[in-house]
Amino acid sequence: MSSIISLIFPDKSRRDYTFGITGTDLAQSISQSLVQEAIAYNLNGILCDLSDPITISGRIEIITREDPQALELIRHDCAHVLAEAVQELFPETKIAIGPVIENGFYYDFARTQPFTLDDLTALEKKMRAIIAQNKPYHKEIWSREQARKIFTERGEIYKIELLDAISEGRDVKIYFQGDWFDLCSGPHMVSTGQIGSAFKLMKVAGAYWRGNSRNPMLTRIYGAVFANDNDLRAYLTMLEAAEKRDHRRLGREMDLFHFQEEGPGVIFWHAKGWKLFQNLVSYMRRRIDGDGYIEVNAPQVLDKNLWEMSGHWDWYKEKMFKVTSADDHAEDERVYALKPMSCPGHVQIFRYGLKSYRDLPIKMAEFGTVHRCEPSGALHGLMRVRSFTQDDAHIFCTDEQLADECLRINNLILSTYADFGFHEVTVKLSTRPEKRVGSEALWDRAESIMGEVLKMIEQQGSIRTDILPGEGAFYGPKFEYTLKDAIGREWQCGTTQVDFNLPKRFGAFYIDKNSEKHQPVMIHRAICGSLERFIGILIENFSGHMPLWFAPLQTVVTTITSEADEYAKQATAKLRAAGLVAVADLRNEKISYKVREHSLQKVPVILVCGKREEVQGTISVRRFGSRLRPVELPLDHVVAQLREEATPPDIRRHKNRLE
Repeated sequence: MSSIISLIFPDKSRRDYTFGITGTDLAQSISQSLVQEAIAYNLNGILCDLSDPITISGRIEIITREDPQALELIRHDCAHVLAEAVQELFPETKIAIGPVIENGFYYDFARTQPFTLDDLTALEKKMRAIIAQNKPYHKEIWSREQARKIFTERGEIYKIELLDAISEGRDVKIYFQGDWFDLCSGPHMVSTGQIGSAFKLMKVAGAYWRGNSRNPMLTRIYGAVFANDNDLRAYLTMLEAAEKRDHRRLGREMDLFHFQEEGPGVIFWHAKGWKLFQNLVSYMRRRIDGDGYIEVNAPQVLDKNLWEMSGHWDWYKEKMFKVTSADDHAEDERVYALKPMSCPGHVQIFRYGLKSYRDLPIKMAEFGTVHRCEPSGALHGLMRVRSFTQDDAHIFCTDEQLADECLRINNLILSTYADFGFHEVTVKLSTRPEKRVGSEALWDRAESIMGEVLKMIEQQGSIRTDILPGEGAFYGPKFEYTLKDAIGREWQCGTTQVDFNLPKRFGAFYIDKNSEKHQPVMIHRAICGSLERFIGILIENFSGHMPLWFAPLQTVVTTITSEADEYAKQATAKLRAAGLVAVADLRNEKISYKVREHSLQKVPVILVCGKREEVQGTISVRRFGSRLRPVELPLDHVVAQLREEATPPDIRRHKNRLE
């Protein structure tokens, strides 16, 4: 083995070093100030402890706390400090796992008495004390047997279970911060002081060990962690804004929907909520009709044999709802599944009847209800349910048509988001995962085509792009579309997925120009994804104040006195004749009470009239959220103005093209 290794730095310079030099030694060879700032190093894309010896050549980068890569280490170290604080204040507590998650971390603990909010305050204070001590991290390598013996003596049953999952004879890493230690794969920074002060313990929740309801219930503490106090304050401010926009609260206030125990994870839509849902379906139906899709509908319940043939039974059966049916004889019992996705049904429709290359592309769309057995703890309003509707579509095309179809899908997705006010969108190309189906030649071809499409998307200017290596579906590469909402949160919604697997499994084919059978390329496409979740995103993005064209109730005509009741009815009739969703409020209540009530319901436009307005043929216009004083205008002018404003953007574009 060579005693010299060659390292390439970010500036592309190359230097030779002695085999086994540590990250600390390397930093010191560059500058003394870098030694003080360094917290880890990245060798060939892998983060390592500064104390780790470097034994291979490659690309290297010394990581400082200001580096974006440091944030995961800061969060990881902070989780360890929480675990130490818990065991100092509550010595009887046993520790489980504490992974880094988006915006921070969580740590699971086994304790008979649940933690309280007061406990979180005390724990946070203890954590700051541990960080202030600037305890150094150091790593020891123990044998699996040695680690098991020590954790057994300490009664750490969850650590023992983790150790038992490690192969016999394999060594394990133990990280110390002062005298306290934990089983961990690492890496860590140099000392606890590098964590900083930008963290906050957020909440306590219950969580089953390893997410299995048959296992013991643990107590989970969530923490938010950032590199600096400004980022933490911005995050907490965003959370405060998000709480005010919470679609579950707004759904109650606006009388849109509710959930109840008898239907966990399914939605009870109220009249206005269902109108909102149908508005979205109508909009999406117009968009796909204009883009050459045909709408189909596949069965809700299918024999498990079909799901086995598609591969979903092996990959997905834990999330599938199963049902059985039997005739009088037990041997006739059959197992069925409620469909978790529409793609196998669409392949069956494609296979029915002979298809020619001249028929392609065939674009099948379905607003199909699907059912997925999500864990109860994962359910979250409209955002995570067990029964939802997908704006699902599958394009069957030739290999030569793939690039054009992916680009057409992209343009449809981006213009849809723009119609709802989402202009900050990121398109991510996810490439082949380690476990996959299909030949390398097929993957090379598909990734090459989608890479070219990604370049075309980049040329549109305002769209951000990214590549996610190894994140593709097992059957093909995919685009993921992430949009940013009004308060800066990102939501992954649309997808475009290339599939080599399903057409082959079901023997789908078309007749090519040489009169030979040929397997089509299948593209899975979703724009909103789950319509229910997309509505939840819209409610929060607009804080319940929907654009006039999309609002379930667009305007209310309300009276100052009962003398204007007939005029209010006439005004309401004119609005409805113009295509607006309008109601009259003729209740014998004070006008201030009625206006306040409709404002709480987020009605976009409130029209107020009294006897004077009737005589003058006018009406007073109040716009929700506007700081301007109500303005009195001729009724016919208001109707015409609102009719124009309430025209959906896709219909307006169509009219403009005709003109």
